[in-house]
Amino acid sequence: MNFYSKVIHGGISEDASTGAVNIPIYQTSTFRQESVGHHKGYEYARTGNPTREALEKLISDLEGGHSGFAFASGLAALSTVIMLFKSGDHLLLSDNVYGGTFRLIDKVFTNLGITYSLVNTSNLDEIEEAITSNTKAIFIETPTNPLMKLSDLSAISKIAKTHNIVSVVDNTFLTPYLQRPIEQGIDIVVHSATKYLGGHSDVVAGLVVTSTPELSERIGFLQNSVGAVLGPQDSFLLIRGIKTLAIRIDRSQSNAKKIVEFLSSIPQIKKIYYPNIGAMISFEFETTELAHKLVNNVKMIALAESLGGVESLFCLPAVMTHASIPVDQRERLGIKDSLVRFSVGIEDPDDLIEDFKQALYK
Repeated sequence: MNFYSKVIHGGISEDASTGAVNIPIYQTSTFRQESVGHHKGYEYARTGNPTREALEKLISDLEGGHSGFAFASGLAALSTVIMLFKSGDHLLLSDNVYGGTFRLIDKVFTNLGITYSLVNTSNLDEIEEAITSNTKAIFIETPTNPLMKLSDLSAISKIAKTHNIVSVVDNTFLTPYLQRPIEQGIDIVVHSATKYLGGHSDVVAGLVVTSTPELSERIGFLQNSVGAVLGPQDSFLLIRGIKTLAIRIDRSQSNAKKIVEFLSSIPQIKKIYYPNIGAMISFEFETTELAHKLVNNVKMIALAESLGGVESLFCLPAVMTHASIPVDQRERLGIKDSLVRFSVGIEDPDDLIEDFKQALYK
């Protein structure tokens, strides 16, 4: 089935009992059991809910995985994946990673005895050199947030399998429409579904897709045991958002290419970070003052955290999404105070360019 069709008809696309073309919101905490030990597939809503199950099967289909799991946020999803590991285990982490991911591992899981090393996952030799006897996993962002560095997932998956370590990819920026890591040998895919999958800035959610029955069983156990599950109403909203994923990304990506062409004509911009795929762009001004002038004076484009919605958003990573990363590390990576991240929405691109011009040149 073509992806345009799969986002609409994948997973459980209609209600079996009524034929409804949208899965209903099953707003219930528990389910009547027919007799002791016999039920209709559901016992308690933390363990399973029909609306959430439809979403989980849909994302599994789209990513080409074995099973999908829905969580209350992207960080809840990532936390559950990290719970696969134990005290004494060592993790590798993309050095240019989302600030919330860094904070979670650096400030929470290190307290539980898990250690980590930051590594440039675009450099395969650096990955090999960073692997130790107790390395158990590698966590990859590609493109990275916010500098848009790409990593070779097929090559990394081979390295991981050679060393018997778990490979995990955050696929938030590209989504399964533009990148399917499991098809390249990756073990686990994580999404902040708040972003492109939801697409309308009206839901907070996280998703995990596993590649094997063994990983599915382990993540399923943790999901039920820890309980950071996504509620039925948010699951419904996320299914609705995913139905327009392909057409939204087509529009946003087309806009992004026009925006990059426009940005290239501005002499005050020193560097543009765009991997020629997706709709996320970062660019560095000559001064911090110019960056602030732009984001403080736009009228249509919002200054806000998050990304991937139908509306365009500006963000200053150094003081917003990546503020939890130490200053020296940010500067070493190139996340400067003059760096602007642009989540390009689906508006008319000429209107976006005009908003940019009036803010910068007013």
